[in-house]
Amino acid sequence: MICTACPRRCGTERTENTASAGVCRMPCNPVLARAELHFWEEPPISGKNGSGAIFFSGCSLRCVFCQNFEISRGTVGKPVSKARFIEIMQELEAKGAHNINLVNPTHFTTFLADVLREYKPKIPVVYNSGGYDSVESLRMLRGLVDIYLPDFKYFDAELAKSYSGAADYPEAVKEAILEMRAQVSDVFDANGMMQSGLLVRHLVLPKQTEDSKNILRWIRQNLSEDTYISLMSQYTPCGRTYPQKELNRRLTTAEYQKVIDEFWRLGFHNGFMQERTAADACYIPNFDLSGV
Repeated sequence: MICTACPRRCGTERTENTASAGVCRMPCNPVLARAELHFWEEPPISGKNGSGAIFFSGCSLRCVFCQNFEISRGTVGKPVSKARFIEIMQELEAKGAHNINLVNPTHFTTFLADVLREYKPKIPVVYNSGGYDSVESLRMLRGLVDIYLPDFKYFDAELAKSYSGAADYPEAVKEAILEMRAQVSDVFDANGMMQSGLLVRHLVLPKQTEDSKNILRWIRQNLSEDTYISLMSQYTPCGRTYPQKELNRRLTTAEYQKVIDEFWRLGFHNGFMQERTAADACYIPNFDLSGV
């Protein structure tokens, strides 16, 4: 397969089980690092039983601060076949998961479209991505994905280039989110669990409150004040040192509050915020191939 799955459209040849030379460095078939119940998503995703999170290895972004760098940039993960992937979804359903949560699936969209046409879980399917998705790939998933959970990382192209090696990220994520919004409507069950819809995540970064505010303004202008937004304060350097000096510290309370204030000023009312205790490496899953 000559790959054009993500906005990089690198054209790398990807075979079923051999690592590619593309940015994601992955084969066509998925490589998984973990498939277990996960309790650290937003309340309408995790609920009481947990979200059935399937963590994919590899990534088409190069975020210098990635908390999951062990799998996004490392070699942790196990290749699985289509039959095994279906079994994993069924096992998570049997454990009582509220949904099947596909974590960082962008570079496997072709595979996922194929497998979800063969087996669609009885619970909602969540597409949990970094937001760096192509519209063409997302359209393959129309009717197969119930909930879109994208990041909106940056509004500024230079920031996106410096932090994630993708100057085109801002334009790509805007197009992707508009496509996601066109595909799904917000629906909740009687217990407040999301059954369908869009929930946009944004990680507030040190010294970048203006960029965060610009993201909120774009959402207000291009979607609506009813949009579900998760403002995250969980950034932590994870013991590493970065050439971008501002990333070598945690977010301050004052910085985070400025973004929350802008959220309210713009008239949003469907929001999720975090306590400062969320900025702790203890919330990073153990990528030990559990459930794979």
